[in-house]
Amino acid sequence: MTRRRLLIALAVVVGGVAVLYGAVWFYAAVINDAPDALDADDLDAALAATTTTAAVAVDSTTPASTTAPTEPSPTSTVTDSVDAEGRSEWMITEGSELGYRVAEVLFGVNTEGVGRTNDVTGGITIEGSTMTAASFEVDVASITSDDGRRDGQFRGRIMETDRFPNANFVLTSPVELGTTAVDGAEATVEVAGDLTMHGVTRPVTVEVTARIADGRLGVLGAIPVVFTDFDIVDPSLPAITVEPDGLIEFVLVLIPAAS
Repeated sequence: MTRRRLLIALAVVVGGVAVLYGAVWFYAAVINDAPDALDADDLDAALAATTTTAAVAVDSTTPASTTAPTEPSPTSTVTDSVDAEGRSEWMITEGSELGYRVAEVLFGVNTEGVGRTNDVTGGITIEGSTMTAASFEVDVASITSDDGRRDGQFRGRIMETDRFPNANFVLTSPVELGTTAVDGAEATVEVAGDLTMHGVTRPVTVEVTARIADGRLGVLGAIPVVFTDFDIVDPSLPAITVEPDGLIEFVLVLIPAAS
């Protein structure tokens, strides 16, 4: 091969690599539509939204109930939902959102994989100023991202949703909130519980912010997760490196359970 042909060949290779890298960068920076991390603004927006559909309730002793109670009327207040012993029960309603966030390196370009779902059920019990029970369940297969190929890997070899369709969290210790369940109440506390995912149950501690506004209780938080702790395989693929840990992030919206 002459020197001129060698230089042409090298130029073609370099140009091809540059085009590929540029395409990957464009996807990661422009096309990839991963939402920002859930934060206090999302909590405010969720609490401000209007609820029109009844949610699935949960009692204080079971992870989820199959009974769908009636939505409280627009004139119901938080005070109306508190019984003579200062106990109130809250159920998940629409506007709740939960998902995962994980750092990825795609052909050398840093990006994020983010999946979300609204398919969350469960509830909370508050007695006086103490949260005494809480449990939440999510349909793992309903979690979707901006890329169907990622979702296929997520439901298949990673989370095996045909074998482990649900994940759940159950409170294991009462939590002192420092306030009773009244409109305007707000607390940031650490919550301890058991997280079950991919058929494995592990104790976790998560900091959450809870706020009551217009008769609705909002809860914001994120749970760090190391994949091997839950027997989850390395999500990485050739040319796609996924960090060995990620976050479960959530904004939950609850309403007083109708009596």
